Amino acid sequence: MSNLDDIMGVGSRVKHPAYGEGVIIGLDIAAYNVCFMTYGIKLVGKEYDSWEIIEKIPAEQEISFSEAEKSLIRILKTYNGLESKADLGDRWEGGTLELKPADPSLKSKDMPIETFFHKIIMVRDRIRVMEQRINSSKLTEEEKINLQQYITRIYGSLTSFNILFKYKEDHFKGEGRS
Repeated sequence: MSNLDDIMGVGSRVKHPAYGEGVIIGLDIAAYNVCFMTYGIKLVGKEYDSWEIIEKIPAEQEISFSEAEKSLIRILKTYNGLESKADLGDRWEGGTLELKPADPSLKSKDMPIETFFHKIIMVRDRIRVMEQRINSSKLTEEEKINLQQYITRIYGSLTSFNILFKYKEDHFKGEGRS
């Protein structure tokens, strides 16, 4: 590929048969640096032709890091690839979650609340990614709506954990709440 017109530029979106959707974040002499949503950054040869090009952005002679960074952030935000941030409520910091069986002969299990909270945030992030994938899938609108209703109910079930969040805007929201 010697012609600049044949080369995809930074910000181009692709779908790899093994790695899924990704975005080109850099160009090497013989390969693209591609950030895949679930597999991280991989080098893919410029001659590779078994992927689907979702959106091609023309390659430029030179591209600054800030332009590449802006493109990557735009794509990751669009596909919710950035892990969300939420703060644990002040009163829970340094606390411990104790799971105590009803049977006194069985041992209880202690876990730092921060660890438990982090796992809840990971569940939320994965549900959001699943929601995005459903919305961008080739399912019918009716199938998407049906699946979205299940996701809304999942969020509703998770509202019990809202007590752990520092800020109300980070709370889980079920049906009837916006």
